Amino acid sequence: MKSNRKETIKKSASRNIRFIQAAISIVKSTHLHPYSSKFSKKIYTQHQLLVLILFKDFRNQHYREFMEDVGDMEGVREVLDLSEVPHYTTLQKFLYRIKTLNLRLTFRNTVNLFYSSNENIPITAIDSSGFTSGYCSHYFSERTGKIRKHFLKTSISVDTDQQVITGFVASNSRVHDTRHAVKLLQQCHKIRKSDCYVMDRGYDSEAIHRLIREDLHANSVIPIRSWNNETIGGTYRQEMACQFNDIIYPRRQIVENKFSVLKRKFDGDLKARIFRIQMKEIANKMIVCNIHRFLQFFFVEVFYRAKIFIIFKDEA
Repeated sequence: MKSNRKETIKKSASRNIRFIQAAISIVKSTHLHPYSSKFSKKIYTQHQLLVLILFKDFRNQHYREFMEDVGDMEGVREVLDLSEVPHYTTLQKFLYRIKTLNLRLTFRNTVNLFYSSNENIPITAIDSSGFTSGYCSHYFSERTGKIRKHFLKTSISVDTDQQVITGFVASNSRVHDTRHAVKLLQQCHKIRKSDCYVMDRGYDSEAIHRLIREDLHANSVIPIRSWNNETIGGTYRQEMACQFNDIIYPRRQIVENKFSVLKRKFDGDLKARIFRIQMKEIANKMIVCNIHRFLQFFFVEVFYRAKIFIIFKDEA
């Protein structure tokens, strides 16, 4: 039993180190300045603090608990070059201070890990879900008789082959799927072009088809919404009704699987109360999810290469 426990500790430690190393290289490639001001105390760099915040989300912990664990992780402190462990409020203040643009650039760098310079995505799936923003106890809600839960609607685009998040949009209020889709399509196509976009019938709109076909020069697969056999309007919607692609459309399920991974591994609750900080928390989750996928992809590829090398060596 003791030997099994030691192996588990080593595996978890190496998993943490691999994430820290990947996160450091990605954060440094965003050209984020080491210090936010020339008057900074220069105890911690912005790179160290951002990596710690991402690592916190990777471990799915609260600030206090996380900083206590970091104090016991000697290997993590060595890789991050931390002479002393920061107070948990230091991370909270840094998240409040860092610009959303820096997180967007970090997210974009995680997407570029999976592709060459001019490589297109064959099929991109788009869907929406909600992240819970509730910061009072269930006991208080029951006593007052009021539901104190709020949802931030979030739409993401996912490469159905690599299972990489290529874009995300969130809003503080309930909006129709098509309003999110316009902004998300422009964003994810700018980051990485796709040959085809797949969405459910909630996104059925002639304007969405026209944006994908005429502006983005890609194909669209969106089922038609119709009530009581009404006349289908729009050239592209009529084309969908006659020539719907039943082979490509099931790939849309991958974006639902990605939402499941996001909420199970990295939590579907947001801890901040301010919408601007909640947006940063969502961005951090997307970054962490892509780094996690990259580590999975990288080590699977290394495993298969090693396996093929062993087979050829035995045959020789």
